[in-house]
Amino acid sequence: MTLLETELRELRGLGDVLSIDEVESIYLPLRRLIGLNVTASADVRQVTDAFLGRGPVRVPYIIGIAGSVGVGKSTTARLLRALLGRLPHRPVVELVTTDGFLMSNDKLQRRGLMKRKGFPESYDTAALVQFLVRVRSGERAVPVPTYSHLTYDLVPGADRILEAPDILILEGLNVLQHGSGRGATAPRVLVSDFLDFTIYLDADQNDIQRWYIERFLALVDTAFKEPESYFHRYATLDRDEAVATAAQIWNEINLPNLQQNILPTRDRARLVLRKDPHHLVQMVRLRRI
Repeated sequence: MTLLETELRELRGLGDVLSIDEVESIYLPLRRLIGLNVTASADVRQVTDAFLGRGPVRVPYIIGIAGSVGVGKSTTARLLRALLGRLPHRPVVELVTTDGFLMSNDKLQRRGLMKRKGFPESYDTAALVQFLVRVRSGERAVPVPTYSHLTYDLVPGADRILEAPDILILEGLNVLQHGSGRGATAPRVLVSDFLDFTIYLDADQNDIQRWYIERFLALVDTAFKEPESYFHRYATLDRDEAVATAAQIWNEINLPNLQQNILPTRDRARLVLRKDPHHLVQMVRLRRI
């Protein structure tokens, strides 16, 4: 264990619980498992390149992290990035969230989708797939759109460049979704087709709702007070009004998205981390086939 308590505090998301004991008992073994898979994947790729008679192409090992709003995906992603970066061979580990592949607010408003933000139809899935194609092809410099949680929108002209990491963590609501439609309308390529290892963060829906409301209350007293915040109008709410507003947003947007689109993908994950009411992992399920 090389992470310090001060480092853990920087990795925790708002309202998340993360202790040294949990990192040692849950996340260090997970790092070991992923490290073994990274090595095995590189061996298979080397054999394939030799069979095809071509030189080795350096491509990243891609980990997908999915789960509901408020369940702690971002904290888990940041923690894994820190831990995997300390593997013996010191790989370069990058983190990308699918927020950057949401449609802009202008486009969502034109399509009447602002209240469906976070649902599958609110993403530019074609752009996300094309991004993964470029990463998987071994491109050395791939642009990544920037999303601001303060302004609740994409930031034009602020793309960052992803420079061929050894491991890429892709975190978002939709990374395991399999699309919909049949025949000509069915997606030909899925985001999950590009993922080497997948993790789903799970918890009781009532617990996730409570965590979401608690985070909303904390934001009312912090980020929402910023004049440029998209949610600045909520900064003057008293506690009862804030709780009612957060519960309404949860019931109208986040809960339907969880039940209709996110939760059905849980069994597609390679690993499920089930959290208890205290935000601590109580069970780990590893799919062997």
